[in-house]
Amino acid sequence: MNEREDLSDIRRAVRALCAEFPGTYWRAKDRDRAYPGEFVDALTQAGFLAALIPAEFGGSGLKLDAAAVIMEEIQAAGCNGASAHAQMYIMNTLLRYGSADQKARYLPGIASGELRLQAFGVSEPASGTDTLSLKTRAMRDGDHYVVNGQKIWTSRAEHSDLMLLLARTTPREEAESRTMGLSLFLVDMREAIGNGLTIKPIRTLMNHSTTEVFFDDLRIPTSALIGEEGKGFRYILSGMNAERILIAAECVGDAKWFIEKATAYAKDRKVFDRPIGQNQGVQFPIARAYAQMRAAELMVHHAAQAYDAGGNPGAEANMAKLLASEASWAAADMCVQTFGGFGFAEEYDVERKFREARLYMVAPISTNLILSYLAEHVLGLPRSY
Repeated sequence: MNEREDLSDIRRAVRALCAEFPGTYWRAKDRDRAYPGEFVDALTQAGFLAALIPAEFGGSGLKLDAAAVIMEEIQAAGCNGASAHAQMYIMNTLLRYGSADQKARYLPGIASGELRLQAFGVSEPASGTDTLSLKTRAMRDGDHYVVNGQKIWTSRAEHSDLMLLLARTTPREEAESRTMGLSLFLVDMREAIGNGLTIKPIRTLMNHSTTEVFFDDLRIPTSALIGEEGKGFRYILSGMNAERILIAAECVGDAKWFIEKATAYAKDRKVFDRPIGQNQGVQFPIARAYAQMRAAELMVHHAAQAYDAGGNPGAEANMAKLLASEASWAAADMCVQTFGGFGFAEEYDVERKFREARLYMVAPISTNLILSYLAEHVLGLPRSY
């Protein structure tokens, strides 16, 4: 069986699983702002959330390109992969930079579903995407670090056993360079909650299970440090590239869902004794959305394959996220316009997916910051910030 056939099998398997979680399930979760634990459990039991974990630790040992297919198909089926996607992209950082002991201790439990690695503690209220300005401190005290500070937009912290945490271990003014002095930790939240770690939920436009996390003299063992002290920023850049590629794949899946919904509706909906899809004013936006989606899809898989080749494809990952998020949002807007008033009715799921799709024009990195990155690092223009 060749790689293309393998990916086709993955697509069919994901679609079959997602069929067990129809729109009624997601509408109920959205209405109650509830975490889709049953869906996450099903993904885990099927082995999809362990896709990137090597077989020696109980995973499937797949590449990022296959993981991208999994996330794309979840979205294309009308489900919401945001409930579990962090476990995919955080995994890359742990796999690339974690110690042998950390991998042996945690990966089997993550693969089996005994442990959930969902929380990624990076963003802070004052720094936002200016990661190098974060203020959360981790001070060495014997065989422990003492953590103080705050994180925001730490999604699924309430539903995670482990957190990947970025904190400053060397004061910024004392660091060797601007990118040094930040360290990465794998925090066991089961031990931390109530012992210096507090979680506060944030209600948002969509059901995203996001939170603020507060650290007050939280003591974590030195064994929680990933890689070398002070080099954490470099480590998360690799993970962020994986994050952007996987979320771009989700956006492609969303765009496919919107296009499929709009196309079917345009064929069936009759106004003035003719299907509305017969009108070019309805046809053309759907066709344009399809072309945008296909172009983004190609960029996503190109970026994933570059990552799998062992590189650090910052430009490709950023372009994939830019193009896919724009394609998804254009398809979302087109779908609402095609449905007209019914696009706002809960029962069609369009309004729910519309709200969910808007997020990725902003997070995990905004469109403007991607453009700034490309201008500076690809085109050689002067640094703008």
